[in-house]
Amino acid sequence: MAQENKQILRLHAEQAYKEELEALAKVDDRHKPTGWLLSPWGVVTYLLGGKLENGFEIEAKYFGNRRLMEVAVATLATDRALLLMGIPGTGKTWVAEHLAAAISGDSTLLVQGTAGMSEDSMRYGWNYAKLLSEGPSEGALTPSPIMNAMNDGKIARIEELTRIPSDVQDTLITLLSEKMLPIPELGTEVQANRGFNVIATANNKDKGVNELSSALRRRFNTVVLPLPDSLEEEVKIVRTRVEKIGRTLELPADAPPIKEIKRLVTIFRELRQGKTEDGRTKIKSPSSTLSTAEAISVINSGQALAAHFGSGVLNAHDLAAGITGAIIKDPIQDRNVWDEYLETVVKERKDWKDLYRSCKEMI
Repeated sequence: MAQENKQILRLHAEQAYKEELEALAKVDDRHKPTGWLLSPWGVVTYLLGGKLENGFEIEAKYFGNRRLMEVAVATLATDRALLLMGIPGTGKTWVAEHLAAAISGDSTLLVQGTAGMSEDSMRYGWNYAKLLSEGPSEGALTPSPIMNAMNDGKIARIEELTRIPSDVQDTLITLLSEKMLPIPELGTEVQANRGFNVIATANNKDKGVNELSSALRRRFNTVVLPLPDSLEEEVKIVRTRVEKIGRTLELPADAPPIKEIKRLVTIFRELRQGKTEDGRTKIKSPSSTLSTAEAISVINSGQALAAHFGSGVLNAHDLAAGITGAIIKDPIQDRNVWDEYLETVVKERKDWKDLYRSCKEMI
């Protein structure tokens, strides 16, 4: 469908960062595996950011341990698939999308894992009108994103692998070990071209997780993405992502004050860790994950409130509703944990009285 007169809400990574990818490709004279647009060095530089020899600035997409990204990229240069694991909100999907964009120039070959998935989503399906009129034929076959990736020599992405039923998961075993997909109805097979590989994501806090079989797990090299190590690092991530998302959403609010971002991130970190940042006070943790991604969402919601119903500058009153919604998932247990934290920690902090009052109003 034509998009000339439409505003795309969210561009694919290869579209949003097209200029960066082209700039890197021009200066990247290192060895590129067959089918890759950039060398492994170029992919890591794209992810972590930096200044090129010609002065062009590459924006950081991932803030964290460089070695983790080097291991992830090196894995994709071998015949092993990559599994990105971690709790929700650690950037697994974000990293997977940018890896696919930098390696293949195409991050759209995506299978979204769900509890009701069938094997067709992993392998192929059929155009039933043609199947009835022609019988099994190549024209009646509907390829999955994974089959397209095999044909084109590109990266395929599988989101939420552990939400997929175990029998459907095992469809991947032959595909990953033999690098081919049999089509018994046609008496043929699809063999993967060079450049093909798979990036899967999974979180270890999902209710209803379907554990991977040992046979399938052996086909993956697992990289665990941790939460940010320090308060400063997490604040930097939240600020960077919020500013970019705010521009995309065209929010008419000023940039969120660093003070409010720091207070929010401090609350989330302390409730996650079960103790205050100085380690002096132990506190209970709620059932919610309180990830970096949720902190970004709370700030964005607060900015929308400030822009449309407030002064245009994010303040404690704008944050309170989002914080409460993120923390209280269980209406009884989490509410008690949050109320206790407000009374024992927030209330006692200098210059946090406005946040305390606003949050108490929301309970």
